[in-house]
Amino acid sequence: MIDLTDEQRRQLESGQAVDVTDPQTAQLYVLLRKEVYERLHNLVYDDSDWTPQEQLWLLAQSGKAAGWDDPAMDVYDHYDENRNKQCP
Repeated sequence: MIDLTDEQRRQLESGQAVDVTDPQTAQLYVLLRKEVYERLHNLVYDDSDWTPQEQLWLLAQSGKAAGWDDPAMDVYDHYDENRNKQCP
């Protein structure tokens, strides 16, 4: 647990965030009131189940990333039909 300075406390009480730096790593952080953090977290983070539309979009993006939108892959759209023609 850390102790706030009087200046940090005034900033937080007025609704401002407080910039802090870890002296060992020089990593920057932002300190804010818990209710402000929770409100922001709820706006940004959604852990509900994906809708069917979101699932379809993600599947489409995954397929594109894997190269399935390449025209050379169109043959797989009719794979069973072509296979049945070649191997009756």
